[in-house]
Amino acid sequence: MQHIAIQGIAGSFHDIAARQFFCPADVETICCDTFEEVFSTMHAQPDKCLGMMAIENTIAGSLLHNYELLRESGSRIVGEYKLHIEHALVCLPEDDWTTIREVNSHPVALMQCRNYLQRHPSLRAVEAYDTAGAAASIAHNHLQGHAAICHASAAELYGLKVLENSIEDNKHNFTRFLVMAAAGNDGRKPAMKHSFGFPNKSSIVFALPHEEGSLAQVLAILSFYKINLTKIQSLPIIGREWEYLFYVDLQFDDYHRYHQSIEAVRPLTRELLLLGEYQAAE
Repeated sequence: MQHIAIQGIAGSFHDIAARQFFCPADVETICCDTFEEVFSTMHAQPDKCLGMMAIENTIAGSLLHNYELLRESGSRIVGEYKLHIEHALVCLPEDDWTTIREVNSHPVALMQCRNYLQRHPSLRAVEAYDTAGAAASIAHNHLQGHAAICHASAAELYGLKVLENSIEDNKHNFTRFLVMAAAGNDGRKPAMKHSFGFPNKSSIVFALPHEEGSLAQVLAILSFYKINLTKIQSLPIIGREWEYLFYVDLQFDDYHRYHQSIEAVRPLTRELLLLGEYQAAE
């Protein structure tokens, strides 16, 4: 049995992503309250526990704090998965449109269903810490008149009914999750629906000297080696004014040329760290 540490509870999008990436019969999710707890759980059981963490959403953008947690933890990325985010409005079996007055969910989920909620002005939106957590709270506390916005599978899990499915405003809403392993765990033991395969993508982080054209030189070298830069995210270095860390995702067809490109840019950077090599998600 492979353990996967996630942030959130059963029925959350992290839980759904983990079960879709791995074979659910061979996986047990360890539910954590925070992303910090995800990393501490991984490192407490480095041989038995992987982690899965959201890093980017096509609407809400990057989860900046998670970049810092990944770098500071010393963990490695061993895979990624892109989950289509679909929201449903769920409630107690005895409730319906005539009795619902309040909608509970994570603030990001409420934001992603803003147009839908505006079409139902009688529903008061109230923030909760988690999408599935809102559903669980309604079920466990028997909160009549309350509905939750969450994935439809959470309704089945907690004995609720779906009033309406696919209520998200943007139907092209995806979240990218990283599969992570602590040092000493190769991340290739569990049974998976989605094979890690041979790596064709990597994530690196580096700092640059505060000089004109320093980033342009790095980008020119990557272009020369025909490395596809799929994402670049800068974060300030605390305590070093106007200096930044650059988190970069690279995709490549030729593994040898990719390694050549890394060695070519290394002298131009400071503190270059390889966060992981893995197969890009479809």
